[in-house]
Amino acid sequence: MPFLPCDITPKAPPIKIQGIKTKVIPLIAKSIQWDGQGCWIEPFLGSAAVALNIAPQRALLADTNEHLIRLYKEIQNGSINGKSVRNYLEKEGKTLIENGESHYYYIRDRFNDHANSFDFLFLSRSCFNGMMRFNKKGRFNVPFCRKPERFRPALVTKITNQVEWAKKIITGKDWKFVSQDWRSTISCAQPNDIIYCDPPYVGRHTDYYNGFTDNESDELAKALNKTKASFALSNWLENKYRRNDYIDRWFSDYPQRTMSHFYHVGPQEHLRNEMIEIVVLSKKAAAIPTEHEELKKPLVKRAELG
Repeated sequence: MPFLPCDITPKAPPIKIQGIKTKVIPLIAKSIQWDGQGCWIEPFLGSAAVALNIAPQRALLADTNEHLIRLYKEIQNGSINGKSVRNYLEKEGKTLIENGESHYYYIRDRFNDHANSFDFLFLSRSCFNGMMRFNKKGRFNVPFCRKPERFRPALVTKITNQVEWAKKIITGKDWKFVSQDWRSTISCAQPNDIIYCDPPYVGRHTDYYNGFTDNESDELAKALNKTKASFALSNWLENKYRRNDYIDRWFSDYPQRTMSHFYHVGPQEHLRNEMIEIVVLSKKAAAIPTEHEELKKPLVKRAELG
């Protein structure tokens, strides 16, 4: 019985981030063929939504954003748990109601000075539109969402449950969280492993921590072409305005699966339109699609792309 493909009803992780893959997870899980015997490798962990929902026994989960890695390490070792998160959010949420946005900026300054994971979680859930963005000095700089009542009991319970769920998934598994460059992560891959890549999207201005250039995107494509491991790559394919030529340049001969998707996390309205999301697969990793999983009709006609 293969580990993947499978049907998954996805759950959201405790952290929010632009480009989060929660709604795309059913497509990812049905598209990949993998026996689960190797290591699940993610060079761009992000919110960890994919890893937590796929839940492999062995995983190497990396990101250059050390705050994301620290958060999940602390959930893994128990220093962050549902009870401690509830106590923290109830306390800081009450002060947020009393002091308004000044308390948000107090927490933001405290986080930038001391890099506390509780503060990181607070900012992720109370900043403008769920954005995650850092300046060139590595300081979180997203403004307040202007909702002092943000941490109502229902949201606190929701986040608490998400932390407990993440802990339950991680417990008993051989998962390694590391803060490192994607090149180092991919170089660790062995033939039985599978690499799932969810890099900052080419041409979409979605980088959230440090620069990821078009040249790096090309380097990543070359590295995936060369790896002996299986791989799956998430990216955007097209919207009603344009098509992502990165996919056509580097992966036109690879198996592909698509779905229509809306991103609701983003700084501007025009970045939150319908988009065709694509999963590119190495031939070894491609599950045979069923009839209803055929490629969707493009949003932009080929003749209009020139």
